[in-house]
Amino acid sequence: MRRALRLAAKAEGRTSPNPMVGALIVKAGRVIAEDYHRRAGEPHAEALALEAAGKRAGGATLYVSLEPCCHTEKKTPPCTREIIRSGIKKVVIAMKDPNPKVAGRGIDELQAAGIEVKSGVLEKEALRLNEAYIKYITEKQPFVILKVAMTLDGKIATPTGESKWITGEKSRLMVHKLRSRADAVLTAIGTVMADDPELTSRIKRGRNPVRIVIDPELEIPVNAKILKTPPETIIVTKADSIKAKNIEKTGIKLIKYEANLELKRLMRKLGEMGMMSVLIEGGSSLAAHALDEGIVDKVMFFIAPKIIGGRDSYPAVGGSMFRLLGDAYRVRDLRVKRIGEDFLLEGYIEK
Repeated sequence: MRRALRLAAKAEGRTSPNPMVGALIVKAGRVIAEDYHRRAGEPHAEALALEAAGKRAGGATLYVSLEPCCHTEKKTPPCTREIIRSGIKKVVIAMKDPNPKVAGRGIDELQAAGIEVKSGVLEKEALRLNEAYIKYITEKQPFVILKVAMTLDGKIATPTGESKWITGEKSRLMVHKLRSRADAVLTAIGTVMADDPELTSRIKRGRNPVRIVIDPELEIPVNAKILKTPPETIIVTKADSIKAKNIEKTGIKLIKYEANLELKRLMRKLGEMGMMSVLIEGGSSLAAHALDEGIVDKVMFFIAPKIIGGRDSYPAVGGSMFRLLGDAYRVRDLRVKRIGEDFLLEGYIEK
């Protein structure tokens, strides 16, 4: 099953809105075939492994990281039928599919055909692998990661706004990988004005996310890199002006709102647009609003061995409000990794 999960992870950032799935077939103690789901609309992992195994699949055991699908409302045929037809005698599953169209029915169909099924093997690891898919399929909203790069004393920029580069090269490379895995990167106009970023994934075979800029008054310069560099850019604004109309004519999409922007409502909108995961890369104000509105699922804090100091330096999480210690945002399942000269603290916000 660990091998199945590693296979599944090969497609990180490429299967949305589908889950990542890996499968392998074992017979007489040997792996005779294995594969993984590469992207939405293409064959599923089980079907690919079964095709590779051919007639050898008869009497073998199939290991798969997610419950095989059993519904027909998709481009590919149900995997359960292929499994039954192949002569597989046993199926070992990491986790059940939370999709209501499956949700245990795939297991029931296999068992009804006389196939032995074991579920829950390395379930915790499987849940973590497909955490974005699970939220998207159950809540119709994207899984949100708040990424912060800061110093040991919790600063993300000097009083003059200087922030390049707080973290080291290896941390920056990891951020490019995070962008490649996300459907969208969310930032705010302050970050665009200060850094003029592209917010692309500059790695080999990387996939660039949709860029979303919160810009209430539509202050974005028309020559900003984020408007000139592919792929898609979406601006969230309340401005209704000639500039807005001109920007739309260039192919830039606008999401408009009135009065105050509610990030929860924006996340619902992005979910309706088919976005399964969102990476937040902005300043201290956006971080504060995202946490305050409860849209953050996971935090990733890259901490550099540097100290800036100064009360006017920008903190990692700003805003005009603070929480008492008893009401502080709590992070569970915290993990610490060494990334070059930096440290990454990664965990989940308790809801």
